[in-house]
Amino acid sequence: MAAPNVASEPIPSETTPGNLQGVRTERRIAWLTLAVGFVSGAIALGLHRSDWAVGLGFGAALGWLDFQWMRRGASALSVASAVQAGIENPKLPRWSYFAVALRYGLIGLGVYVIFIYLHVPLASLILGLCALGAATIAASVWEITSSSE
Repeated sequence: MAAPNVASEPIPSETTPGNLQGVRTERRIAWLTLAVGFVSGAIALGLHRSDWAVGLGFGAALGWLDFQWMRRGASALSVASAVQAGIENPKLPRWSYFAVALRYGLIGLGVYVIFIYLHVPLASLILGLCALGAATIAASVWEITSSSE
C-alpha cells in the first residue's frame, strides 16, 4: 500500500479560524506568566524583600522562556506529524528528544547561575517558575468562563 501524497495537503497554520482560539490562549499564557511573576515581585519589593523580588522576576522570566521553547517544540512536532499523516509507524525527529532535554538543562543551568551569582533564595526562583503554572490555570479558566459555545 502506497503512502498518500500529503505534500500537497495544506498544513494548518496558526491563523486558521479553528486554531485562532488556541493561539490566543497561548499568547495569554505567555503574558500572564510575566505578569504574575512581576506582580509577585512587586509585592515582595513592597515588603522590603528585594532578594525575593529579584528571584521571583528571574523565575518568571525563565518560566516564560520555557513556555516559548515548549510552544515552538510542540508546533514543530505537530507539523512533523501532519506531514506523516497516514503512515503506519510515523517517526519523530531525533532532535525533538534532544530539544526537550536541552530545554530542561538550560532552565536548570539558569536557576543555578542566578542562585550562585545573584544570591537570591532558591525558593523565590522556584516560585517564580510556578508563575507559568498559575498563568496556565488562569488562561484555562478564562477560556472556560468566556466560551460562547
